Amino acid sequence: MENRTLTISVDADWQSGLKNAARKAVTATTYQGETLNFQRADEFFSMLTGNRWRLLQALIEKGSTTGVRELARQLHRDVRRVHDDIIALEKLGLIERTANGGVVCPFDDVHVDVRVTGALAKAA
Repeated sequence: MENRTLTISVDADWQSGLKNAARKAVTATTYQGETLNFQRADEFFSMLTGNRWRLLQALIEKGSTTGVRELARQLHRDVRRVHDDIIALEKLGLIERTANGGVVCPFDDVHVDVRVTGALAKAA
């Protein structure tokens, strides 16, 4: 199975990004990775909190299915809070549930691309 990669970006002009990705995909002969875009940085930071990022990182490092209780124990967190974060990450498509109720991150590599530019950079 080929390694899956995900780039998470923050870009208000998501339509241009989607068009560029579609153009690349049409001409590509190999897997180009996947993209998750947030239009605003505050949306990104509200959905990918520090605890959720640590949870995602733990799943990527493990590389296999993990139970909710095991994750909570590993992260020194309450099971209910970990469960809530799993639901949020699942809605974003960052993790998947397995048939036996465990969770796994389908990505081998997750890259975050957040850019802040000022008025001078925009004028150039």
